[in-house]
Amino acid sequence: MSKRTQPDWLPPAATDRPKLRLFNSLTRQKEEFVPLNGNNVTWYSCGPTVYDATHMGHARSYISFDILRRILSDYFGYNIFYVMNITDIDDKIIKRARQNYLYEKYVKAATTVSLDDLLADQKEVLEQFNAICRETNDPNKKLMYERMLIKMNDAMETLIMAVASNDPEKIDEARILYLGEAKDPIAEWLDRKEGSTVKDNAIFETLPRYFENEYHRDMDALNILPPDVLTRVSEYVPQIVKFIERIFDNGLAYNANGSVYFDVNAFDKREKHHYAKLVPEAYGDTKSLQEGEGDLSVTEDRLSEKRSPNDFALWKASKAGEPSWESPWGWGRPGWHIECSAMASDIFGSMFDIHTGGVDLKFPHHDNELAQSEAAYNQSEWVKYFLHTGHLTIAGCKMSKSLKNFISIKEALKKNTPSQLRLAFLLHSWKDTLDYSPNTMEMACQYERFMNEFFLNVKDLTRHIENGTPSSKFGVWTGAEAALQDKLKLTREAVHAALCDNIDTRSTLDALRDLVAVANVYIRDNKDQLNCLLLRRIAAYITDMLHIFGTIDGPRGGIGFPVGSGGSGNVDIEKTLLPYVDAVAEFRNNVREEAKTIKANDILQLCDKLRDDVLPNLGVRLEDKENGKYAVKLVDREVLLREREAKKLAEAERLAEKKRKQEAAAQLLAAKEAQKRIKPQEMFLSEKDKYSKFDENGLPTHDAEGKELSKGLIKKLTKLQQQQDARYKEYLTAATNANN
Repeated sequence: MSKRTQPDWLPPAATDRPKLRLFNSLTRQKEEFVPLNGNNVTWYSCGPTVYDATHMGHARSYISFDILRRILSDYFGYNIFYVMNITDIDDKIIKRARQNYLYEKYVKAATTVSLDDLLADQKEVLEQFNAICRETNDPNKKLMYERMLIKMNDAMETLIMAVASNDPEKIDEARILYLGEAKDPIAEWLDRKEGSTVKDNAIFETLPRYFENEYHRDMDALNILPPDVLTRVSEYVPQIVKFIERIFDNGLAYNANGSVYFDVNAFDKREKHHYAKLVPEAYGDTKSLQEGEGDLSVTEDRLSEKRSPNDFALWKASKAGEPSWESPWGWGRPGWHIECSAMASDIFGSMFDIHTGGVDLKFPHHDNELAQSEAAYNQSEWVKYFLHTGHLTIAGCKMSKSLKNFISIKEALKKNTPSQLRLAFLLHSWKDTLDYSPNTMEMACQYERFMNEFFLNVKDLTRHIENGTPSSKFGVWTGAEAALQDKLKLTREAVHAALCDNIDTRSTLDALRDLVAVANVYIRDNKDQLNCLLLRRIAAYITDMLHIFGTIDGPRGGIGFPVGSGGSGNVDIEKTLLPYVDAVAEFRNNVREEAKTIKANDILQLCDKLRDDVLPNLGVRLEDKENGKYAVKLVDREVLLREREAKKLAEAERLAEKKRKQEAAAQLLAAKEAQKRIKPQEMFLSEKDKYSKFDENGLPTHDAEGKELSKGLIKKLTKLQQQQDARYKEYLTAATNANN
């Protein structure tokens, strides 16, 4: 007998899975993402200019990039090296630091100066501020300035009236009010007048250090991962100088009175270079270019020393009242655009994978970054993928520090949790404009509530498998389970396809919501025979996706949003507390069922009080179900208290509506009763605006203008009088019977 051999094996047919594609601003289309070095990704992100509080416009970028970073790392498995900068040398910082210093000094002195001196100063402040208003073409800024002007003038009028009253307390209050309302105009006036006298470099360091720390605290509060490397401009001046020298050596920079400018025309003429790659249509946009140079760098002397209006500063010769560092061209400070180029290149070298920033930085900042970096390395590329987040608006208006219409992150976190803010961003495309509004946040809150209820239900329905026998975990597999498992499989595929498609988190959340909807139907239709492992697998998958997105914090592997906060370490609060809570709930349920049997209403009220008042304060939601069953769910205490208040409000509104209906019914009944008491002969006599003559029975014969009524109308009025006659007789009969 011949030796048997294994038959040929047929390999399965390979299927093409979607590949990650990102919208690249360099091509304005989605491109397949291919890192320069295998699975390793180098990523530089523009950080904040730290001269004021971080606001929701910043959150738009930083939360969005945190989501992208987490997904590329934790879902797609890339090894990401993430670098971000802090801009702590900048025209805005210098000007704000000087203004704050001079204003605080002025306020201290203003408490003792005479009203005449203050009025003289106010006149100068007003003249200068009016000139600024006239010179401003931006309609949003003009509106902001006009509002500031009204507040300042109103405050000054209040001060004048206080002085007239000769009341020292009122004068002090009004003086403080004026100095507060006029702070920005006064600070601008002081800066133009005395800014050049500020010599102490510590003044320019204190402001950015303070707001950098505030920025980090806000990022921690939003659950945003810290960068792997944080670079500060103030710590990189020597590297920036060397980087400028490289550009100089390559013939694409020139010295003008101690300032160094990038030669855009010379760069653009070279075959391998192309200026304004990101926004070519903005080439020559003088307004944008000047905004990129900074408020202190667009004076006539600075603008006139350039070879072309398109050229931009790499190094700025410092003037009086500005911090400065030594360089081959004299004392000065870095230009804004060169800072990012030098810092990113110092970490990554001549090329890296991803550069991110807000869409408002495209031109000129990012286009200038690209040009000067490619000039330094004499190459045609510096970044492979440029990703830009969309604007964040409030009621359709762009949020901006300079326009003073921003909502700080701290203010936003008073209204919503970090998880809810992140869900709001996840429900929109990261590259499109997002309108921050009550409607946007309500959508996020609804999504959170929907998911949280599913997680709580699954944990309650499947909790017994953790305490039961091992075999009790495994239920019967029927067509219902097969259909739900198929939905899970299709959801995973849909989620993967959505994330590959430019990290489409909105479609991802839609797919997860659809999966929960199907699972809820399965729970409803299979109450007595649920497959607990399948439900927990679905809940764990959704939890893990939300964890990847940064919506759920803490260690991975659990189900649902974490319960409790702070100080718990590695303790699983649910597993620790639920046995005790469940024991109380079971005892209460047994007491309640017995009380229902013997109709002990006082005991039932105590059971309700435990459920509605006591347990919510402890973060426990107890739900009574049909057939003597109950559900115990650990929920954040504040959420439960809000739910309780909402229920009380709804009940109060229901009772108020019931009372309104009862009162309306009583009024209607009273009106009907009053109507019955009117004699039919008198019912029309009071309607003088309609009728002018009546017959002997009180029936109208002529209208208000003296014209005889038509037969049809008289017939109708006669019928109404007959109906009233019947009601009146009914009233007389009832009154007679009552007296007897």
